[in-house]
Amino acid sequence: MADGGVEDLLRALAPQVLGALVRRYGHFDTAEDATQEALLAAATRWPDTGPPDDPKAWLITVASRRLTDLLRAEQACRRREDTVARQLPPDRWLAPPADHGPDDADDTLILLFLCCHPSLPPAGQIALTLRAVGGLSTAEVARAFLVPETAMARRITRAKQRIRDSGLPFALPAGPDRSARLDAVLHVLYLVFNEGYASTAGERLHRADLRVEAIRLARLLHRLTEDPEVAGLLALMLLTDARTPARTGPDGTLVPMAEQDRRRWRGEQIAEGTRLVEAALPRGAVGPYQLQAAIAALHDEAPSVEATDWPQIVALYEMLLAISDNPVVRLNHAVAVAMTRGPRAGLELLDALGADRRVAEDPRRYAARAHLLELAGETDAARQAYLSAARRSMNLAQQRYLHARAARLA
Repeated sequence: MADGGVEDLLRALAPQVLGALVRRYGHFDTAEDATQEALLAAATRWPDTGPPDDPKAWLITVASRRLTDLLRAEQACRRREDTVARQLPPDRWLAPPADHGPDDADDTLILLFLCCHPSLPPAGQIALTLRAVGGLSTAEVARAFLVPETAMARRITRAKQRIRDSGLPFALPAGPDRSARLDAVLHVLYLVFNEGYASTAGERLHRADLRVEAIRLARLLHRLTEDPEVAGLLALMLLTDARTPARTGPDGTLVPMAEQDRRRWRGEQIAEGTRLVEAALPRGAVGPYQLQAAIAALHDEAPSVEATDWPQIVALYEMLLAISDNPVVRLNHAVAVAMTRGPRAGLELLDALGADRRVAEDPRRYAARAHLLELAGETDAARQAYLSAARRSMNLAQQRYLHARAARLA
């Protein structure tokens, strides 16, 4: 079996194996270590021997043996287990097999909710989700966010310890807690996708592995819940990711949407994303992900920038501001206003954002301002704004693009 096939198989099985162990034994952090060792053993053997007839059962068996060894080495943990066992009635002394869960449960979904508990900081939620649910190694997670592996290992360890100390049950949350946890899950998946689509720093414009993983997890969540905001987030990801083939030129340079060859956009993803958001919008209260997906659909369905329904996009952004007012939404709203009412109207809104410390020095504000100044015919001011955006960007591909725009105006 090819290495890529083994890697894809292990990545898909990782959360299922971890969930089976946590359901059976508890001890999230120790179960995660044992799962990683089983995955490593499989990654070493299966490329040569091929996977066994039941890969999931093989991994659970190997991980269970390792977990048993680890638990036996922890005397304090064993004493706690003995104490709990004495308190349980006899009919609960025997637990079900590790690979058997309730019919209405999905261990990967439970892991998503567990890793995205609101008590964890966002950085810990993202790191733990990618490690435990996404199947990425600590080194891969560290590379994704441009931090040393040792620092990422500490971040993941702290997150696992906090979950362990919280005593959270391995079960889907219910009632108001489920709603709060779902918001955190969606936020984490949204952040992971955005980092994959437009990397904050580094040499590459985007990270395909993070985009693909975020979409995979959003699909899983959508299959297991009928929440319209889940459908909205998945639609937003699909509609945005559909533009990826046209976002870079043959030499890897950034191509802005106005100059992209829209024939290269992925039509199947656009159709699927549009169906999802059209089905979600009539189902009750409209949330921010549904609105963003509706905006993305208008962009994707337009044959050109000029033919885009900008007044409708402005209206959707104003609805979004009413329920989720943040500076990035205001920045995008300013650009849409410029495309509807002229660059001067948009520049007024962008200049007003200069008083907001959260976005005042953001390279995206300077880049948007440069673009609108260029549309307004203020060439010198636009060139300086492009250079200001380049100085503030930490992504090398974006820096090269911004410098090229400035040079063209010179």
